[in-house]
Amino acid sequence: MNDTLEIEPVVTAGLFGDRIDVARAFAANLATQGEERGLIGPLELPRLWSRHILNCAIMAPLLRPGLVGDVGSGAGLPGLVLAIIRPDVDFVLIEPMERRVAWLTEQVAELGLTNTTVTRARAEDLHLPHPLDQVTARAVSAFRTLIPLTAPLLRAGGELVLMKGAGAQGEISAAAKEIRRFHLSNVEVITLGEGVLQDVTRVIRATVD
Repeated sequence: MNDTLEIEPVVTAGLFGDRIDVARAFAANLATQGEERGLIGPLELPRLWSRHILNCAIMAPLLRPGLVGDVGSGAGLPGLVLAIIRPDVDFVLIEPMERRVAWLTEQVAELGLTNTTVTRARAEDLHLPHPLDQVTARAVSAFRTLIPLTAPLLRAGGELVLMKGAGAQGEISAAAKEIRRFHLSNVEVITLGEGVLQDVTRVIRATVD
């Protein structure tokens, strides 16, 4: 088994710009500690950049200055990656598992992410002092399950920006009832990274009215 960290793809520096050194530090930390801390699987090192970090980074232009919540942050994908690449945006990383919260807290401090806080909570139990402007999540659950967990965290006019797989359009169809119940509009699938990344990133974006 090849357990060597993937060589940094050529496009990485262009995506991260002057934040590339911070991104490299995060990748190194995840590569050395990720498996033993239960954050990534044993087969992920040879594709850590292309499958995980860059697939998150390509989302960065969809974010706007304000407060963004990352639900189920886990290893920090996409939350830490986006916080690195967008220092002009404030992030709250929402994660229920104590050992993952410890990892996230350590990385925020070590990487000097002054735009990021970590909260230990399940999304449905979260009580924030201010509603969020946008919510992200990656590989958490089906869109119809995510809507009741995430939409109530947003202000009116706030956005869901959720990473999804190839079946994203089908997930939207299956969530018709929840889309109506939580007053979502402009629900769409955005495909990012074509011609840039090895694997495209699909995002479901929707506005909460």
